[in-house]
Amino acid sequence: MMMRWNIIQRMLPLVSMAAAFLWCLPACNSGGNDIAEIHLDPRGQNALKVKVTVQCIDTVDATVEYWPKGKEQQRSTAPLSIHQLRHTIVLTNLQPVQAYEYRILTGHGKALYPSKVYSFTTNDFPVWMKDMFSVICPDSSILPAAFRKGYVMVSRREDPGVVFLLNAKGDIVWYHQVSGTGFKVARFTDQHTFLALLGGPGYETSYGDQLLEVSLTGDTLLNLKKGQGDFKQTIHHEILLNPKNQLVTLCVEERIVDLRSKGGLERDTVKGDGILVLDRQGKQVWKWTVFDALNPLDDKNISKEKRDWMHANCIAFDTDGNYLVSFYNNGQIWKIDARTGKRLWTFGKNGDFPLPDSALFDQAHAIHINQQGDLMFFDNGVSKKISRTLAFKLDENKRQAQLTLDTKLPPENYNERMGSSYLVNDSTLLQCATKRNTVILTDKSGRFLWLLRKGMSSYRASFIPAEDVAPFVAQPGYPH
Repeated sequence: MMMRWNIIQRMLPLVSMAAAFLWCLPACNSGGNDIAEIHLDPRGQNALKVKVTVQCIDTVDATVEYWPKGKEQQRSTAPLSIHQLRHTIVLTNLQPVQAYEYRILTGHGKALYPSKVYSFTTNDFPVWMKDMFSVICPDSSILPAAFRKGYVMVSRREDPGVVFLLNAKGDIVWYHQVSGTGFKVARFTDQHTFLALLGGPGYETSYGDQLLEVSLTGDTLLNLKKGQGDFKQTIHHEILLNPKNQLVTLCVEERIVDLRSKGGLERDTVKGDGILVLDRQGKQVWKWTVFDALNPLDDKNISKEKRDWMHANCIAFDTDGNYLVSFYNNGQIWKIDARTGKRLWTFGKNGDFPLPDSALFDQAHAIHINQQGDLMFFDNGVSKKISRTLAFKLDENKRQAQLTLDTKLPPENYNERMGSSYLVNDSTLLQCATKRNTVILTDKSGRFLWLLRKGMSSYRASFIPAEDVAPFVAQPGYPH
């Protein structure tokens, strides 16, 4: 029986998607007589993913081999779909406007039989996405090998929201797009998924009302919206997974307080912060608020600060599983018992750890325990108009802190709000100056190695090693 091509091409608005495509191939006697029909279409609004649907005449295993046209030596193989009558297989690691050849392999276990070779051409990036990123790198040979092979993750907070993976050349090698909302905060999880807080135009900066988790193939693994279950609060600045695969977030908390003694109203509203832990169905597992630890009336400036009292901007896990929370307005980091909610210590201004003047910081963003076991964060440096990365080795029993890292950004990259910094290896770090739309790779002394300019604002920029996203992404930036 002869193959028949039935090609349908539909044009979508350039602002949302390039030309879409759909191939429908009725198939007989293909490979091991298993395939009845093959459909190809774009994976959502994406030029770099293609969904292949294979309808079989019996329950079999299936996969897809694919490669740039004429370059079969660059063949990729999709993960095996097991024991299905209808298989949905997503092809990743594609490039835009590129002709590809592919074949379907069906059968059982290792006994897979190939179909004929077919072809398709990927869509182009949306016009607004082109030329969004540019890289300055005077000498790529001095970049760490892991960085040349790995990827930088940034996200777009405006509508349409996009989370991107870029190689060291600044090429887009993977992305996921949503419409009507933006990626306020995004992180790559230990489960090799993307976990994000989404918020539409009505939500400022890093506040949102939707929690989304997607896989490297673009599958939606979680989609919780405000109003579902116990998810009643606005979430801000952070979302992460705990070891039980539950959602740990920072949320907005409000209390009615009599502020007449501070020059306010009898029934005044104080806006503070909380930690809200939800299961994946949106049921509350644990909750803590700053009102459990502090009385607003003890703050002499509460009348001025009531609309954003503490401004928590990050939550992270310490090595013992307890929480670390940073507060922008008072320049402090708290450690909070993850069971009892007790505040265990305060680090920073008026804290429990004496610090030399050189180690004092204004605001901390992106706090975390780095690969060397130190408390590391990005200091906005508002008082000195110099932003930098700081890291400390803490002796919690003796309440002692040793400064282990102090890497300054150049004055022109001073970043008064938001930002992040993470180690790439033991000698280099990636700093994000959000307000400058810039990401900079330096050594620990601050020597410039690489710079990314962005046509958008990303709350953070993080480094993802190549092995963490293989085989779904495999497009290094520079030879290694």
